[in-house]
Amino acid sequence: MLDAKSKSFTTADGRTIGPVVMEMRNITLRFGGVVAIKDISFDIREGEIRAIIGPNGAGKSSMLNVISGFYNPQEGEVIYRGAKRPPMRPYQVARQGIARTFQNIALFDGMSVLDNIMTGRLNHMKASIFDQAFWWGRAQREEVENRRKAEEVIDFLQIQNIRKTPVGRLPYGLKKRVELARALVAEPSILLLDEPMAGMNVEEKEDMSRFILDVNDEFGTTIVLIEHDMGVVMDLSDRVVVMDYGRKIGDGTPDEVRRNQEVIDAYLGVAHD
Repeated sequence: MLDAKSKSFTTADGRTIGPVVMEMRNITLRFGGVVAIKDISFDIREGEIRAIIGPNGAGKSSMLNVISGFYNPQEGEVIYRGAKRPPMRPYQVARQGIARTFQNIALFDGMSVLDNIMTGRLNHMKASIFDQAFWWGRAQREEVENRRKAEEVIDFLQIQNIRKTPVGRLPYGLKKRVELARALVAEPSILLLDEPMAGMNVEEKEDMSRFILDVNDEFGTTIVLIEHDMGVVMDLSDRVVVMDYGRKIGDGTPDEVRRNQEVIDAYLGVAHD
């Protein structure tokens, strides 16, 4: 078991995981009389792939929405880089370097792949309305830099051949890759992925798994991942937190979680090899 106070550690495959970058402390989230999250605490470390798993209705997406600012919990604290985070709107959280994808694809079908990806750069656009209207000065420099970054991500995710294609014409697996690209151009330090493999076939899952590992390895991006495919979770994740009916029932490395009897009883069914 990892010592929570340690600054960094090395995984079995030689990757270095850094200190705690975010803590969820005693988070409780209610919707009227329904308790979606009940007194849950866990941390996220710099450079790791942190999975959140559990059965449908466990509160996983609600937790991701707390992290990304879509929901503000009634109880508990979000500690980000050592400081308590006050209630924030999603755009404010995004400006702190946290980006996300969604369980249901949220792209603009009538726009091209490139234009969809460019919307992920909105927080990097600082030019005045006047400069933007006349494409002058700072607006021109920003446009050049934003397009450069978008093209870099397009090359990275190997979608050069569809860059001008309207998103509505793409198959499901490629749409998911475009959504990942839109999140990546924001240059996040923490990337939240809500069921990135949902609805994919085996080949598409293999491609997405490879890209997630590459994002983590090459960009050093911390990744928080919700996923139902246990093979993917156990292969990709450094640590896993398990939720069930809004409670935390497990937290540890994949090996520790798959041998946790409460997790087996509530979710896995059998010890997962």
